[in-house]
Amino acid sequence: MIKLPHNAKEAIKLQNELRSFVRIRDYPNIAQIRFIGGVDVAYFSRKMTSAYAVAIIWDRFSGEVIERAYAERNVTFPYIPGLLSFRELPVIIDAYDKLSLKADIWMIDGAGVAHPRGLGIASHFGVVLDLPSIGVAKSRLVGNHLHVPRNKGSWVPLWQDKKVIGHVVRTRSKVRPLYVSPGHKISVRQATELVLVCCTRYRLPEPTRLAHHLVTRRAHSL
Repeated sequence: MIKLPHNAKEAIKLQNELRSFVRIRDYPNIAQIRFIGGVDVAYFSRKMTSAYAVAIIWDRFSGEVIERAYAERNVTFPYIPGLLSFRELPVIIDAYDKLSLKADIWMIDGAGVAHPRGLGIASHFGVVLDLPSIGVAKSRLVGNHLHVPRNKGSWVPLWQDKKVIGHVVRTRSKVRPLYVSPGHKISVRQATELVLVCCTRYRLPEPTRLAHHLVTRRAHSL
């Protein structure tokens, strides 16, 4: 169960406490990973106070979604950059709890350790549930990097304070790169390698792309 702070000050304090539990290390036998989880959230009220989440299990070998679960919840924590997890993790965990299958690792639309306090939504998810996780962000929150070559599969390190906290990855040729960082219980390089494996025809890896498609369609049908 995620602890919900009352305000931004409490949230930042909690992030600083939780980041000490993040573990960045090699995932054993990563080539054998088959089931990868993906989540996404969509809002279906104009005031952005009601949210749907989906959690899916994607089979890397067949390319199919083999299970999905939805959850709905009223959102109480405001949107504040860098504190997204306190707004979206509760409904994400509600959806996760409905799954009968378990994924080997999870991909989350957002940052892992490439975050101002080292605890983006992917790291927060991983720590709370004690699961291996990867952050796949569309934009940069922190760090610096060199230009990424324009060909698919190219990447450059994302640096912060002389430390590599992730990679900037070109998942499609001549398309804007993604910011990939480990969330929990996986290394920087493994996170990038697995994201590239899961990028078939699109910019986003299949677990998060399909989750986005499913939850958006569900929210728009209401």
